[in-house]
Amino acid sequence: MRCLFIYNPVSGRGKIASKLEKIVRKLGEKYEIVDSYATTGSGDMTRAVRENAEKYDAIVFSGGDGSFNEAVQGLCEANSVPEFGYIPGGTVNDVARSLGIPNNIRGALKVILTGKNVLLDCMKINDRYAMYIVAAGAFTSATYTTPQAQKKLVGRVAYGIEGIRNNLKFDVFNVKIEGKDAVAESESVLVLFMNGKYVAGMGLNRHASMTDGKIEVAIVRQRPRPNFLHRVGAYFVLAKLFLLGYRVKERRIEKLEGSHFEVTAGEGVVWNFDGERGLSGKVVVDVLPGKVNMIVPARKKDF
Repeated sequence: MRCLFIYNPVSGRGKIASKLEKIVRKLGEKYEIVDSYATTGSGDMTRAVRENAEKYDAIVFSGGDGSFNEAVQGLCEANSVPEFGYIPGGTVNDVARSLGIPNNIRGALKVILTGKNVLLDCMKINDRYAMYIVAAGAFTSATYTTPQAQKKLVGRVAYGIEGIRNNLKFDVFNVKIEGKDAVAESESVLVLFMNGKYVAGMGLNRHASMTDGKIEVAIVRQRPRPNFLHRVGAYFVLAKLFLLGYRVKERRIEKLEGSHFEVTAGEGVVWNFDGERGLSGKVVVDVLPGKVNMIVPARKKDF
């Protein structure tokens, strides 16, 4: 079997690059041929996966959630579906948490060598793709506006600093979401489409599955022109959602579930795809069932 190892040399404070020889040697215990490729910038992971999907039986890649997003873009654009192995190398690693993949290199390699294959769902948003989260509103820009140097220095705390600096006002926007069985329209400060269990390192959607053909939607409502007390109330609602999870009972959180949603929003509404800046305005969100052939821990049962 042929394997290509693709890694982002700057994610995870450069740890993956320093362990490259060891990683390639270990992968050689499972695959007959192991080649490696270092990405050179934004979009290169996508290109590398797309162009090599038919040439290799397996693609193992490393990086953060943004790198995972790029790998999924390439996979969905390719004509072949190789098995995916993942070595987390980012700041938060939400996808790895959802799948039970250890955040250390040794543990992740063990999963690749001894794990099982599971067909995971991903999301299609217009002509783009996301693995675990599509979001707009409060704090969602922090993951792609935080400087890389700051993330290297203080890790995930950097996201909190950036989020507080730019999002304390909680801009209000109108959104209409039409699903197969329900329609929701509201002024909102946060909208989440979730396929994974973890968001921002927190178990926001612990009871979800990445293999059930559906996603969960949460809309945090707000008044069109909120006063100070309304804004303070929004902080508490968001805290309840992230601390207690998607199933929390809160009248200002509207919830939907399904596999197809048509979303109407203004052009100023920017969507976050797996921690990366995505599209703006109106989008259509669909589930692509079983699209990602992922190597996961052998003993883990819930995905």
